[in-house]
Amino acid sequence: MTISNAILVHGAWADGSSWAKVIPLLAAKEMTVTAVQLPLTGFDDDVAAVTRAIDLANGDVVLVGHSYAGAVIGQAGNDPKVARLVYIDAFAPDAGESAGSLFAGFADAPLGGEMRPDAQGFLKLTPAGVSTLFAQDLPEAEQAIVYATQGPINGAALGGTLTQAAWRTRPTFFLIGQEDQAILSDEQEKMATRMNATIARVASSHVPMLSQPGVVADFILQAAA
Repeated sequence: MTISNAILVHGAWADGSSWAKVIPLLAAKEMTVTAVQLPLTGFDDDVAAVTRAIDLANGDVVLVGHSYAGAVIGQAGNDPKVARLVYIDAFAPDAGESAGSLFAGFADAPLGGEMRPDAQGFLKLTPAGVSTLFAQDLPEAEQAIVYATQGPINGAALGGTLTQAAWRTRPTFFLIGQEDQAILSDEQEKMATRMNATIARVASSHVPMLSQPGVVADFILQAAA
């Protein structure tokens, strides 16, 4: 059964426009695509935003999450409409885990030094964080857009724990960015292996949907098929 609906969920320090290069490639293959705008104000708020998008879908869904959104889709993906899960350079917590707890356990997490909190506890990436650790394979002009449009995330959202991990009961696909400096590829390999996911790899930074959109689109289409 080929699934015709794709719901794309951005991570921290991003918004729905991070999928702008992937959306037309999926649409050209007659997929109905929704790019969710996460509020990034709290984990439950973000899960609710994805759930609303799933509710509006006409039929089964391939649910795609990048980075922090791997945690979000792991919870929201328990919806019966969700038939497949796709993780793009993403956190993949199990029940009782969060993106933050996984990040804290990583042997090396250089991005942590480039996060800056504001007075309300929202975290923003520094210019150096974007250019050297987050999107280092993009041209400078695109890095500037990533920095300017980033969605600061409430630090508490990273601590949102899953009550049930959807990947335990659904076919799961995981695309690993081999040059990722935000979630190192070794950590992604461990998470993907634990999930028994179908794994693919791409020579990219943490944002392959911007640097290698064709690879990302093809991987989503593979999951949909």
